[in-house]
Amino acid sequence: MTLSTLAAALHEKRRTALSISFALALSSPVLAQESAPQQPATIRLSPEDVERGLNGPQKNFWFATGASQEYQNAGFFGQRLRPYISDDAEAVANLNRYRRQKWLYLGERFVFLGALSLYGQQVLAKDEWQYFNNTQKAAVGVAVGSLLANALITRHTNQHFVRSVEAHNATLPAARRMGMERALPNLLGVTAPTGRPQLLVGWSLR
Repeated sequence: MTLSTLAAALHEKRRTALSISFALALSSPVLAQESAPQQPATIRLSPEDVERGLNGPQKNFWFATGASQEYQNAGFFGQRLRPYISDDAEAVANLNRYRRQKWLYLGERFVFLGALSLYGQQVLAKDEWQYFNNTQKAAVGVAVGSLLANALITRHTNQHFVRSVEAHNATLPAARRMGMERALPNLLGVTAPTGRPQLLVGWSLR
């Protein structure tokens, strides 16, 4: 092998190595982007759902995630929210409480409607219409008790859902960073009111 042939072979190997390195450099950001885990997104409730307080209406919540402006129905038991908060134990616990309260609410509604149905059936049970026989008295008592139970069940039901969303958002990196920024002093310096230097640290109340 002559020197010119050897030099040509070395040049060809070097060019091939450079081509491979360049291709890897171009593909590595794509691979890194594909392998990076998806970060949890902030969850926002619809404006009318944010205003729900104690004893609020027992209807489905609507929520949006991340930068999306499209709200989606959370479902009667909040089941469509669960995939977005599955990594947060506190958020899941609050959503489980919300689901429990919704089951209690359904049970109370069935009892109430059953009592009303029994009362109406007794009205036409005999030849003459009956409005307050013993069976009807029991039905009225059950209906009244059901309404009282409804007030207790629904008083805090909506709060469990809202707390689930708040617990999820509080664990996001942006929320933790904001908490650290609030904890850092915004006034830092040195003062000497008595002639001796002293460190001055302060926070502004917001």
